[in-house]
Amino acid sequence: MKPAEAREDFREILRLVRPGARVLDIGCGEGALLELLTREKGVDGRGLEISPLGVSACLARGLAVVQGDADRDLADFPSRAFDYAILSQTLQAVMEPRQVLSELLRIADRAIVSLPNFGYWKVRLALLATGRMPMTGSLPEPWYSTPNIHLCTLRDFTDLVAELGLRIEASAALSDGHPARAIDPTGPLENWRSEQVIFMLSRPGAAASPPPRDGELFG
Repeated sequence: MKPAEAREDFREILRLVRPGARVLDIGCGEGALLELLTREKGVDGRGLEISPLGVSACLARGLAVVQGDADRDLADFPSRAFDYAILSQTLQAVMEPRQVLSELLRIADRAIVSLPNFGYWKVRLALLATGRMPMTGSLPEPWYSTPNIHLCTLRDFTDLVAELGLRIEASAALSDGHPARAIDPTGPLENWRSEQVIFMLSRPGAAASPPPRDGELFG
């Protein structure tokens, strides 16, 4: 497994979060991203993780993480308690993605969401050529053991964002281990080209997010 600082998706999330922000990392696993944000950006970080083993690993890192389920327990957080709610490679594993997205932008001013794109050309080609559920770098598990229950394409996700009346402030794509690149998610080719996507979302009327310290959203 790559160290946190070597993961391109984590590097882009790190760029988006302003120093010293209040952050909730939902589905934080063993705490690699939350630890990176704490170390590099000095965030006031909290985590929510469903796995007891994940929670134990986070606590061993000295992180403030509690056990909880994104589908049920986000309702317990006060409105606007955080500057950012992060959902990294987790949306496709929740029971109610629509409700979870709405909750993210109730409890935080901004949501940063990353997910695999089932419309990526290698996924389409694997389905066409083999007639079986594909396995890729961003979808590494066979169908019978994957935690993913609501896979979607980039276009599916942007349609849902529009239905919920949310605003896309920034978006980027990653493919084949290359650094992230900024994208127009409505571009006709991006649903083919993007293996993973990262979005920063807000509610209409929210104040503009301050730029990252290095002046760039995406490298």
